[in-house]
Amino acid sequence: MNLIQFLWRSSARAATLALATSVLAGVCTAGAIALVNAAIGQLGEATGNPIAYATSFIVLAIASLFASVLARVLLVRLSQDSVFALQVQLSQQILASDLRQLECLGTPRLLAGLTEDVQAIATAVYLLPPVGISLAVVAGCFAYIAWLSGWVFLGVMGLAVVAGYSCRWLLRRGRGLLAQARSLQDVLFGQFAALTGGIKELKLHARGRTDFLTADLRATADRYRLLSARGLILFATTDSWGKSIFFVAIGLILFALPQAFAIDTEAIAGFVVTFAFVVGPLENIVNKLPLVSRASVALQNLEALKLQLQDGAEVASVTRAPRSRWQTLELRAAAYTYRGTDGSEFALGPIDLTLHPGEVVFIVGGNGSGKSTLAKLLLGLYVPSAGAIYFDGDRVESGDRDWYRQHFSAVFADFYLFERLLGFDEPDLDARALKYLQTLQLDGKVQIERGRLSTTQLSQGQRKRLALLVAYLEDRPMYVFDEWAADQDPHFRAVFYEQLLPELRDRGKTVIAISHDDRYFHCADRTIALDYGRVVSDTRPARSSACTD
Repeated sequence: MNLIQFLWRSSARAATLALATSVLAGVCTAGAIALVNAAIGQLGEATGNPIAYATSFIVLAIASLFASVLARVLLVRLSQDSVFALQVQLSQQILASDLRQLECLGTPRLLAGLTEDVQAIATAVYLLPPVGISLAVVAGCFAYIAWLSGWVFLGVMGLAVVAGYSCRWLLRRGRGLLAQARSLQDVLFGQFAALTGGIKELKLHARGRTDFLTADLRATADRYRLLSARGLILFATTDSWGKSIFFVAIGLILFALPQAFAIDTEAIAGFVVTFAFVVGPLENIVNKLPLVSRASVALQNLEALKLQLQDGAEVASVTRAPRSRWQTLELRAAAYTYRGTDGSEFALGPIDLTLHPGEVVFIVGGNGSGKSTLAKLLLGLYVPSAGAIYFDGDRVESGDRDWYRQHFSAVFADFYLFERLLGFDEPDLDARALKYLQTLQLDGKVQIERGRLSTTQLSQGQRKRLALLVAYLEDRPMYVFDEWAADQDPHFRAVFYEQLLPELRDRGKTVIAISHDDRYFHCADRTIALDYGRVVSDTRPARSSACTD
């Protein structure tokens, strides 16, 4: 039902039309079975009209063929459109969600939703056309049985109720086990990420490698395997139990029914042929139940994920152009507090801070002092839990935050490098990019054609230079660099502090650099020191001549 509701929400009209054509296919198929039974009963009789039977059979067969093909086409298109819309909607919700909310949800859960859950739904929805037609055929066959004998139909319905309730119990148990298994997939995704991300450390530590493989990865995978296997076993049991119920029905019709009621041979033959025919569609339905149940669990997970993303949704719209000129950026008693996954709490601020165009500001402090949190607060990625941000005297409200962020370019410590330059439409983009490639000494390693990078498979330091190139091309009023020079060699570290930062300042840009390089602190116009989330000093050191040209 969850899948049907999902498709119905996507397009009620298309779903209704697909359902109608599926029912038509089932009715035509049941009519063909009835016609076969009637033709068998007329064999050898002079009153029979084989041409009429043959003509009717051909008409029903063609109608069933076209109806089933149309139903499949409609459901396939509807299912693919629905899955596409789900993927786009989920991606949009992730992009529109508050950064801290995404950090709390964690990458493994988001990836599991976008990959495993969406794929489970796509697989099940793809199988819905044959399942829908099978259901229509079963319904048509039951209608034919009711036409042959109301008493037999009532008896079959009684057996169906017994089978339905017993199968429902098995299915609920199996679905519950699959839901538990799915919850472990988020943990397993995290451990796979740890496996690939920490492969070098694991190779260097044999005991740690064994411990991780045995106590973490294997234990989680084994628990996932057991829960999945138990759930699928219950589904397999449901399949066999359902088949046995229909064998019981055939046995009662063949051996018990003639003893209790006066039923002619033609009717009994019709019952048996109908039951024999309906076993195939029923088996098709039951065989798809595990995939449909997985999809139902995936839908529930995605609905829960979407609700959590909605809780952290931002107003993501840029209705006006960023300011090319500005005067002040202020934090007024701004504070930010959050809890870690281990229950610990970190508080930044309250902080009063004013920035101006054309200055280089270093943010320094020990690990965990709040440097990156302050940078995210300045960038508008974190919303102050107290106080506010003022841009040229105007308070930055929720509806302004996306527009406010467009004034910044940033290279984070955990930056991501896309394979093409996003959001640029300048005709001379490649030429501009080549100039910066030369400045960053990357022109011999990377080429840019139509905004696409020839490679991103470089050292971490070189990748950071490419990220800096993107920031240069964006040409925004403010730049934030989080430990940018940490992966650079001594030569390029000096180039960054003594040449690149002063050039940006001389162009009127404001540069906020998180740094531990105390030998270059003299290159800053201001140095803001943090300790345990508080500003402990805000000084203006004298710059040396090396940082002024």
